[in-house]
Amino acid sequence: MEELVRVEHLTKNFPVNKSLADYVFSGLKQSYVHAVDDISFDIKKGEVLGLAGESGSGKSTTGRLILRLIEPTSGEVYYRGEDLLSFPSSRMERVREKMQIVFQDPNSSLSPRMSVGEAVGHPLKIHRKGNAAERKERVLKLMDDIGLSPSDFYYRKYPHQISGGQSQRVVLARALITNPDFIVADEPIAMADVSVRALILELMRQLKHEFDLTYLFITHDLATAKYLCDRIAIMYLGRIVEIGTRNELFSNPHHPYTRALLAAVPIPDPYQRRQKDIVRGEIPSAIDPPAGCHFHPRCPHAMPKCREGRPPLKEVAPGHQSACLLD
Repeated sequence: MEELVRVEHLTKNFPVNKSLADYVFSGLKQSYVHAVDDISFDIKKGEVLGLAGESGSGKSTTGRLILRLIEPTSGEVYYRGEDLLSFPSSRMERVREKMQIVFQDPNSSLSPRMSVGEAVGHPLKIHRKGNAAERKERVLKLMDDIGLSPSDFYYRKYPHQISGGQSQRVVLARALITNPDFIVADEPIAMADVSVRALILELMRQLKHEFDLTYLFITHDLATAKYLCDRIAIMYLGRIVEIGTRNELFSNPHHPYTRALLAAVPIPDPYQRRQKDIVRGEIPSAIDPPAGCHFHPRCPHAMPKCREGRPPLKEVAPGHQSACLLD
């Protein structure tokens, strides 16, 4: 398959703001939040790559780095073989027509002063596509295609006048209006009611085939990732600890953190019981992450060597890699 996006040694450190008095009188050095810590992966054209992990793992930051909504500390991001980080702002603006994002909270990403139709059509205005009449016609057609029907009715509505599920369809339509080929979907169903989550996931699957899309699907829910994703990367405290195909990851999880996440997925059978991998404590601070394997303070299988050096991603099966020292 053709490679669409490739990330190499991507790193993002956010400086921690401190007062001048802290530096002058306490002798403190500048500290950083290690949000993304030297990660590498690729996404094939037409693929859905899931990026899963707990809150604070660096998933959303990774998505924003790929789109250059924030600039990385180091590393490379390639789109269709070209280095995005070398692009001037004028060319990056043109590339963003083909690389879009769906944010986690639709209500926060929609302007209360814009009607639904204006919000969906705004990217066309930014990229200077057609005149006002042509833009409106294109918006109305897409709104019908995405289930916001009758489109003339919803075109005039404002975000506070529609439901959560309809708001999610609006931000999906806004991402699709420029005919992109790559979408970062940052927990797109997290704010939706349980009753409409399956509908939105099915809509995303249909849109993928209809518009020939490639997704980076960010989620904390492996059950959702199993439904939509072709491959899944597990992220913990800024690092990718396991990556593989959906079937391989679910049938043969290797990293203890992946096993713990899978053990947390509910089973719709009250009589079925399974042995859970118990994970101690909470995710450590990204300002001062543990040495060696970041997961070792919580890992039930931790060994002394887990504290010494970063475990590399190694192949444990064809197309399946894990950053764990366990055999």
